[in-house]
Amino acid sequence: MGKTTRALGKKLMQLKEFAIKVLLLAFQVSLFFIVIYRIIPVPITPLPVIRLFEQVFGDDPVRLKKDWESIENLGSNICLASLTAEDPKFFQHYGFDFEQIYESVKKSFSRGKKPRGASTISQQTAKNLFFTPTRSWLRKGLEVYVTVCIEVLWTKKRILEVYLNIIEMGNGVYGAEAASLYYFNKPAYKLSSSEAAAIAACYPNPRRWKANKPSKYIRRKQNLINRYMHKIGKLPWD
Repeated sequence: MGKTTRALGKKLMQLKEFAIKVLLLAFQVSLFFIVIYRIIPVPITPLPVIRLFEQVFGDDPVRLKKDWESIENLGSNICLASLTAEDPKFFQHYGFDFEQIYESVKKSFSRGKKPRGASTISQQTAKNLFFTPTRSWLRKGLEVYVTVCIEVLWTKKRILEVYLNIIEMGNGVYGAEAASLYYFNKPAYKLSSSEAAAIAACYPNPRRWKANKPSKYIRRKQNLINRYMHKIGKLPWD
């Protein structure tokens, strides 16, 4: 009995040491890519790969439109529209809008519903950079870690630049440049404020809504974004 207990204890210790080594390796690898992505364009993220598999084995046509552009080449309209739609306090917070999170949870619980999303652009960038859409507490915890890392190691300009280049903006369409070419047949820097607002209005569910064929709901959101986007003020790098 004593030998069995000691053997089991040894196995558990080995398993614990292995788990610690795996966690340390994952930490080092993720930190390496976060540092590298501070400088170089992000070549691929998990979501486009998942969508390609869904398209190949589903009914949707195979499509992958992705064009990386610097934030200067994207123009200010898509930046302002995205900030207005997703994260108006982007330049004031450090990755997490706790006031918005509190309000979202309070409203949701008072209505007996699940809390609404209150993710900042930094959180969404972290999520899209490394993770799949699958929701879990583990993923949320890792997302917090990556969000803190990019807020510390990147500039706000870089976070917004990566965000606008990797997020899904349609079925098989990723990034603002690809979305602008796909929906309006022009590069992003030529988007009018109304066109940029239309793209930003579709962010919550870009595969359901189309910026160039907005529903009444999207049209209302577009007009609201277009009305308030310039109240954010001049972008720090303009």
